[in-house]
Amino acid sequence: MPEKLTYTPYGETIKLDQAKKIADVALAEATKRNWPMCIAIVGPTGDLVYFEKMDDCQYASVTISQGKAKSAARYRRPTIVFERLMGNSPFNSYLPTLGDAFVGSRGGNPIVVNGKIIGAIGVSGGTGSQDDTISQAGAHSVK
Repeated sequence: MPEKLTYTPYGETIKLDQAKKIADVALAEATKRNWPMCIAIVGPTGDLVYFEKMDDCQYASVTISQGKAKSAARYRRPTIVFERLMGNSPFNSYLPTLGDAFVGSRGGNPIVVNGKIIGAIGVSGGTGSQDDTISQAGAHSVK
């Protein structure tokens, strides 16, 4: 018998005040490290709820951060999973064909509260590891 697929279920959409608090934690971490970032918070559908652009963040990161958040929310996993899969094997070459909600670059993480995904955070502006560090700081600031 095949194993049952396990996944984190969706919950209610993140509220604006929650999104601002999560973005504030990410912003504080980016400011402390002097990394200019764009920070996007989306609901479970991938629709934008809140956005911050730090001074001196590159313009491309506005849409990249939103794409990372959208991917993490819609596919219910951190975007680093896609990054690793794409580099792992030629059998994963189908991944970029999954649609407009796909970003295969670290820095997007689901926001999970009470075991359910209420949204996601996407961060862009630095290296992939820097983006992911700031994204995780925000995502892990709520329980």
